[in-house]
Amino acid sequence: MFIFQSMFFFTIVFFIIKNVSGEELKIVKSAPETIRSESIFYSNDIHGYHLPLAAHWNTGFWGEHGFNPDYQLRMIEQGHYLIPSFYLPDPTRSNMNFHYYEAAIRKAATLNLPISFISTQWERYLSDSPNFFSLPSERNPNVIDISGKVVNKVSPFGPVAVWREMGRKWATTPVLKKLQQWYPAPPLVLFVSNNEHRRLDWHEVESSRRYLAEHGKGRDGDFKRRVVGNGWIERYRALQAGLRAGLDSEVWREKALFVGFNAFGTGAFGRWPGWKKYSLYTPQRIEPWPLAWDGASLPYYVNNWNASTDYAVMSPQIEAMNWVFMRGEAQRLNPGFWLELSTWDGHAPTKGNDKRKFYERMGQVFDPDRYEGFVQFGMWLLRPRVVREFRDERSSVAKDGPYFGAVISAVDRVHNNSTLSRFWKKGRLVANHRPGHPYQENIPIEYKDAERWFLVDAELNPKRPWSLDTKIPIYSLALVVGEKPNREWLIYAHSPLEARAMVKISVIDSFSTTIDVPTSGIFYIYSEKNDSVYKVT
Repeated sequence: MFIFQSMFFFTIVFFIIKNVSGEELKIVKSAPETIRSESIFYSNDIHGYHLPLAAHWNTGFWGEHGFNPDYQLRMIEQGHYLIPSFYLPDPTRSNMNFHYYEAAIRKAATLNLPISFISTQWERYLSDSPNFFSLPSERNPNVIDISGKVVNKVSPFGPVAVWREMGRKWATTPVLKKLQQWYPAPPLVLFVSNNEHRRLDWHEVESSRRYLAEHGKGRDGDFKRRVVGNGWIERYRALQAGLRAGLDSEVWREKALFVGFNAFGTGAFGRWPGWKKYSLYTPQRIEPWPLAWDGASLPYYVNNWNASTDYAVMSPQIEAMNWVFMRGEAQRLNPGFWLELSTWDGHAPTKGNDKRKFYERMGQVFDPDRYEGFVQFGMWLLRPRVVREFRDERSSVAKDGPYFGAVISAVDRVHNNSTLSRFWKKGRLVANHRPGHPYQENIPIEYKDAERWFLVDAELNPKRPWSLDTKIPIYSLALVVGEKPNREWLIYAHSPLEARAMVKISVIDSFSTTIDVPTSGIFYIYSEKNDSVYKVT
């Protein structure tokens, strides 16, 4: 047995191998070792999908009771699988708090952990800072309208050099320089942008003087979406190139990945005929973003601003199924594409449209167990590198810790159960070709046959046709490993509204079984060889 010694107390996992004599040996891996190894493999690694890591959008910078780096490091010391996240130092702030960073970044260095930096959108100051907004038109990165007025949103047709300059400003703050000294050789550095700055939409391009000068009026939607998408590819890559070039450390430059929130295709693909208005689809390319970013953090959100819920056809679970084929395209365009899942239950306690208040009015409770069931469905559908929970920047561990705890529990479960680890790495997601995804409006011809429906048939679920508000009692999916006649299926199911007993589900034509399904979700294995079903514990 190999023994790992550390100054910290960690939960450990065992990997069993055989030596040349056939004797089994246990290799012990600590949580930090596992976090490091699962974060640095290439995204299309031959070993299969990487085991997931938990993370948070709230880095505790705005309040001592938030999910700050010290809290995150304590969770890792307790044996949980997190990638530490820090607030990225803002180039417009002169009073940055070195104390916020030092102890945690030094501990991360001691443990040789990957790290991530969360921030606002890096290009925002191209519009929001007078130094850039007041530039003459030939150097101005914002939209210039047909009258010559500067509009407060960035343009895909403006000068590129200023984007690179903006990226460099983010990389050359005194705090970031100091962090590179404290941690000179991390295995991975993720820079994660909120990526929600105001941009010229493709259907607005004829209001842009630059666009009209180059392309004129009357072009069709596909043309407009293509030139806008190509413009963003060039400018966002310039922004990132400036940030990378501005880093002092050669290791940081080499290990940096740039991830954009929602830098991906829309989950609303096919939900209504006009979905392309909110897309940059062009024939043979669902979106340009995999060419503009190293990765994306996808919004698996029960939004508080629309009718989305976790229990109906208009739900993140149903929409996320569209991301499966989009992920395949993203990785063909960019083989190293890093995919995260951002999760949120729509909780906005200071707003009238808070989703938990909506559930309460419906006589429901959205507790951490229900959240965990919801999160696990998205995880097992997409098998992301990171599951990153969103909460308001001023949320606290005391109030929202149990919900992040549900995310951590879902991630830990994959690491700590050898059966789940095996299926996560090597399982093949089972597509359900009958009757297909309920979102079928205005589907481009090249995606007509894309696999987009993975909900396992459950007897409790209503018969088709469905409307957007049709309730779905059971959300279930399946993964399969092996080949006939020795296949095994992993079935995951959760029941958002209430625990349900004796639920009959059918995995295509392979088998049917009856299982109990709680709100927090449950896993079962069906063995073809033994014709048996058992619960994963």
